[in-house]
Amino acid sequence: MIFRQLFDPTSFTYTYLLASRVGGEALLIDPVLERCERYLQLLDELDLKLVKAVDTHCHADHITGLGRLRDATRCVTVMGRKTAVDVVSMRVDDGDSIDIETISLRVLYTPGHTDDSYSFHLDDRVFTGDTLLIRGTGRTDFQNGDSHAAYDSLFNKLLTLPDDTLVYPGHDYKGDTSSTIGEERAHNPRLQVSSANEYAEIMAGLNLPNPKMMDVAVPANLSIGQDLASDPEVIAATLSIDEARACYNDGNTLFIDLRETGERAREGVIPGSLHTPYPALDDAISPGGLLNAMAMETGKQLILYCAYGERSALALKAMNEAGFSDVRHLGGGMDAWKCASGPLEQEAEA
Repeated sequence: MIFRQLFDPTSFTYTYLLASRVGGEALLIDPVLERCERYLQLLDELDLKLVKAVDTHCHADHITGLGRLRDATRCVTVMGRKTAVDVVSMRVDDGDSIDIETISLRVLYTPGHTDDSYSFHLDDRVFTGDTLLIRGTGRTDFQNGDSHAAYDSLFNKLLTLPDDTLVYPGHDYKGDTSSTIGEERAHNPRLQVSSANEYAEIMAGLNLPNPKMMDVAVPANLSIGQDLASDPEVIAATLSIDEARACYNDGNTLFIDLRETGERAREGVIPGSLHTPYPALDDAISPGGLLNAMAMETGKQLILYCAYGERSALALKAMNEAGFSDVRHLGGGMDAWKCASGPLEQEAEA
């Protein structure tokens, strides 16, 4: 496995690059906007394809690089289901996994620092965002933070992992790079408490100033989907739910589901739709690929959909560049389709 811990000296943020092999798929955790050119350079140097960019929560101390990386690489953006961020490609919840090739991150919902804080567990290590820091823990006094929820996340989620589990936090202000669950249990001063109330008392007495970039970073991070949604090419080919349902009933349309298998099993599918996972899109639209053949042989209009509309918008642009015509995408994706009570069928997860 390829693993890199990258550092932003302005916000003291750690970003993590994981990949299964040279020439393979990669993901980034907690990228910083100002460091994106370095990430892209490193990906190129290591001959890696960025397929997913993940944020542990909506950050208040820096602007996320998710939107920039999405626009540069057409990667899937990922956040937790509880996030208030306007558009991300994929939302995950406690117990789900974030997968690339042979790497699978187990999703842990760990609220408390914010109400949308998640951690990600991979075999011998856990990426804790701002929930658990090295000899510290994330503050709980803004963005719907909750000290009692943080105590539960720490003691009933993270500290139940094996003691030798490596801890990779979202920040460090002293120069430490990693720790272990056992170290933090023994030496983290905020974890030497006997109850949630005692922990809450400690957090209430911190009286920390707000992050310097909070007024800029939070609004920017809540609206990472706006640039894509306002793209004239995307707007012209976006179907409303009513338009998509009319197409569904006319018999001259093929719906293309870009989601992953687990999402389809959990949320259901539009009946009769063809499954083409977004990471496989390039092969599917190339000469001899499935979508290329379907478009030529059937003459049907193709309607792309995903969970929330971001992957389908990116796929639309890629297909337009590849010379496809009569391709549309479903605005709001499966989330909007379900809210409008569109036809659904359940599909068992393989």
